[in-house]
Amino acid sequence: MGYACPVCDTPQRDAEHLANHVAFTAMLHGDEHETWLDDHVPEWSSTNADELGPVVAEYAEETEYEEVFEDTVHDHGGHGRTGHDHGSPFEGGAENPGFNASAAAGMGGETLDDEARAVLQEAREMTERMREERAADEDGGRTDDE
Repeated sequence: MGYACPVCDTPQRDAEHLANHVAFTAMLHGDEHETWLDDHVPEWSSTNADELGPVVAEYAEETEYEEVFEDTVHDHGGHGRTGHDHGSPFEGGAENPGFNASAAAGMGGETLDDEARAVLQEAREMTERMREERAADEDGGRTDDE
């Protein structure tokens, strides 16, 4: 069970994912998502997903969320297999997780403006720091310099 976005009906698996969907869409595109948040949760821009999720979920319709795992569906190819042709916003897969902004921009049907590119750059930097911290934790705090 999950929630349908109260703005666009896109299904989300839980309140946290719903909050992230509504907030990120509002930040990147403005549109109806930002208007909805301004009307229903005026302080939305200063809250995190844990705080925003339950509030947004109050307005969302509960819906079936069909969770699909790669090992439970037939092989389409791609992700190391052949025949997977819809593209990806990421280049190189898990071994080289570089972000492909042009592919991501094409997915929404719009080009990214300077502000959206800055948000994505900041997200890339935060993700890289997170990965480095996780790797350092897994290595027992060792760095590449040791």
